[in-house]
Amino acid sequence: MNSDPIGEFLQAVQGAAIRETDVYAEDAVLDATVPNWRLKAVGPQAIKAEYAKWFSDPTTFVALERIPVPDGELVIYEHEWMQDGVRHRGHHAHHLVVRHGRIACDTVWCGGKWPEPLLNQMAAAGATV
Repeated sequence: MNSDPIGEFLQAVQGAAIRETDVYAEDAVLDATVPNWRLKAVGPQAIKAEYAKWFSDPTTFVALERIPVPDGELVIYEHEWMQDGVRHRGHHAHHLVVRHGRIACDTVWCGGKWPEPLLNQMAAAGATV
């Protein structure tokens, strides 16, 4: 049992170490909405395999908000990382349900992966980046 499985999840995201985590319940479900797609993964191995693709490089949280809710937390963040020498950012919101010290459900909304050229366009348009 983990005392802060959500904190451990966030540390794993930062360190590109999601495969090494032990935060998911055996029947955990990932329900992810991403640009132009929605996917589902069930069980720790399937979830970690999916997230290993998302979080393959160490990242820094530019903004991070953890909001307690009755069944876990709502976690909203913007993160930044270097991929193949190019700066990227992303914006996610997770509703993480915790049961018995493990993440049982992660419903996530992802705004996509924004490489440097797109970040520059967004900044020129007055977006927050």
